[in-house]
Amino acid sequence: MVAIKKIFVLDTNVLLHDYKCIYQFEENDIILPITVLEELDKFKKGNDLINFQAREFVRELDRLAGEALFTEGISLGKGLGRLYIETGKPFSREMEESFQERIPDHRILAIADYARHKNPDKQVILVTKDINLRIKAKALGLTAQDYLAGQVNNLEYLYEGLPVIDQISDDLINKLYQSTDGIALEEFSHPVEFKANQYMILKGNHSTALAMYDIRTNALHVVQKQKCYGIEPRNAEQTITLDALTQPDIQLVSITGKAGTGKTLLALAAALQQRRNYHQIYLARPVIPLGNRDMGFLPGDAHEKIEPYMQPLFDNLSVIRHQFDPRSKEFLKIDQLLQDEKLVITPLAYIRGRSLSKVFFIVDEAQNLTPHEVKTIITRAGEGTKIVFTGDVQQIDSPYLDTKSNGLSYLTEKLKGQDVFTHINLIHGERSHLAELASNLL
Repeated sequence: MVAIKKIFVLDTNVLLHDYKCIYQFEENDIILPITVLEELDKFKKGNDLINFQAREFVRELDRLAGEALFTEGISLGKGLGRLYIETGKPFSREMEESFQERIPDHRILAIADYARHKNPDKQVILVTKDINLRIKAKALGLTAQDYLAGQVNNLEYLYEGLPVIDQISDDLINKLYQSTDGIALEEFSHPVEFKANQYMILKGNHSTALAMYDIRTNALHVVQKQKCYGIEPRNAEQTITLDALTQPDIQLVSITGKAGTGKTLLALAAALQQRRNYHQIYLARPVIPLGNRDMGFLPGDAHEKIEPYMQPLFDNLSVIRHQFDPRSKEFLKIDQLLQDEKLVITPLAYIRGRSLSKVFFIVDEAQNLTPHEVKTIITRAGEGTKIVFTGDVQQIDSPYLDTKSNGLSYLTEKLKGQDVFTHINLIHGERSHLAELASNLL
């Protein structure tokens, strides 16, 4: 039985999420509403990745351009469908009665509605990352769905806590503590399949140990508690986090957890502890204006506009500072690093284009990044660079991302099992009892 080809109508936010999206729909045809091209014009200028996506898609469209785009369409390649640009269409009576405003969303809906009536033998699907637009489409009887390419289907790995392995012999645990090279996996008789660089708790009758499976040596190594630039871990999760952050062979770390678990603080403390191993420390985060308002409405120059968004990062630095006497060399060293730009706290957009060789790079609030943004950051990593992504996938500020489609989830799912990567999920909050209570109950 031959499958009936579908027609996908794309919203602007899909192109801004993935400028290569038109190649993700197999043999099915794609319609680009003319309104989408009009909206793309508003995003072409700027330094954020959303502006990059707009420019790249326009270039891609220019490469495909021709009059056939408006008539019989243009083939997207072998095994793929055809791409059409559909000009504005009148509102149907149902559209007129439901939506009086001629805003871009409604004009896109009108084109999808027109395509449905023009092609009764095919299924027409509106693809948008805007939940509200999907609901409006379904109210008209249109099929609508999220952009599914790049979404993570299995989130279990993201939420896994520190596994506990029971019934380990005390002799084996003692040997683990005494061995500098670890214990070969052959000596570990338990039928457990470890992931690359996986951390765990080993429990015997009278002793316990934190351990890590090193995929490069195929051995278990004990994890010792360590203090990093005045910050001492308060639980087993934080202990293994500092270990991962200070392992030179683990070049990529993702850390998830709710507010107050210490994600950013531990990453910054580990970076400062190892500052001599790197030319610079970058601590960056994406700027997501509250209420989807542009930063232009804020008073002041560019530095003053972004300062409120960077304040949480400076707060973490302040916590580390206060571990020391103001006259101590550790306290003064932080000021010196900032002054010499060896420690840089900045919006993520400001580091685009910079070299990432021999850099300890911390990306905070990574749940607000798209998979493409995460890929762009990692592919800029040069020799001797370590990248740490931190975030809480339950606290996504972007209206077009969710737990399955954000860059942090995508990274963690796609990189698991690689020898240079490890993921840690922090569960226990350590900020305060009040913060922990609020995080759990509110």
